[in-house]
Amino acid sequence: MAKQGVLLLAHGTPETVEQIPEYLRNVVSGRPMPQQVIEEIQHRYALIGRSPLTELTMEQGRLVESELAASGMPVRVYVGMRNWKPYIPDVVRQMRADGVEEAAVICLAPQNSRTSVGLYKRAVQAEAGGLRIDFTEGWARDPLLTEAFAERLRPLLAKLETETGAPVPVLFTAHSVPTRTVQAPTAENAGAAQGGPRLWPGEGADPYADEARHTAELVAERVPEIARWWFAFQSQGASGGPWVGPTVEETLTALAAEGVGTLVLQPIGFLCDHVEILYDVDIAFRQFAADLGIRLERPESLNDSLTLARAIAGLARAGLMRLQG
Repeated sequence: MAKQGVLLLAHGTPETVEQIPEYLRNVVSGRPMPQQVIEEIQHRYALIGRSPLTELTMEQGRLVESELAASGMPVRVYVGMRNWKPYIPDVVRQMRADGVEEAAVICLAPQNSRTSVGLYKRAVQAEAGGLRIDFTEGWARDPLLTEAFAERLRPLLAKLETETGAPVPVLFTAHSVPTRTVQAPTAENAGAAQGGPRLWPGEGADPYADEARHTAELVAERVPEIARWWFAFQSQGASGGPWVGPTVEETLTALAAEGVGTLVLQPIGFLCDHVEILYDVDIAFRQFAADLGIRLERPESLNDSLTLARAIAGLARAGLMRLQG
């Protein structure tokens, strides 16, 4: 029987503020980055101290490995990063050196985007050589992923309802992407990249935006005590052209006008703490909401959630079985 392994893929993050210029060059594939953008990212990292994304992802890998072993499938789980160490090509080469012949590959971005997730897939394939891989394209509707988010959300909603005396609404978020990367090239939206209106992807477009909203819908269904909920895209970038919306800032402004006084914001596109949560949500959005008179709270991120580990282990088992097929 072929020796099997599992490879988890994540974005990656630098360990120090000084490494951010090199990291950002990786993110934008070597394109020039304005100095003011670099300095702003350095400022955000400095405010949160450091991003724990890499160590949290490594812990998730260890938990998945334990889950697989407990289910009678003792295989090694590797972790590779697209934009920082350990880089995906280096990890794939290590797997081959370890004698791994078949690998289930799972991107820790559940909502599939052919652009972003596609880059992870190509990075693996470029170094795979004779390594046979099963790549999970997306898992936005996985029931255990839904339950993992619901488990984090329920206790905060109960706490806030006790404090406020009323059900508290929820704003779900996922990372925005440039509109041009997810829209189908149709006559209707061809002008969007030239500064036209921000549009939801249409027929034949990249599935990312729809999958992100579906994840939010499934979590809302799993937590019926949610009275009202909305969905927005966060962390729009500084590159030219429109990004998929609505933005969190636009949504918070509208909710303040409706009289919402307390709100839970739950990111459902991220599986652990990193700068887009620890700065964008906990600092920037919280202050923006406070200026509008809204108390903004966030559930704990999934991080070391055993339910999340079971979800990923289930995907890995399915992929390994397909390879055995």
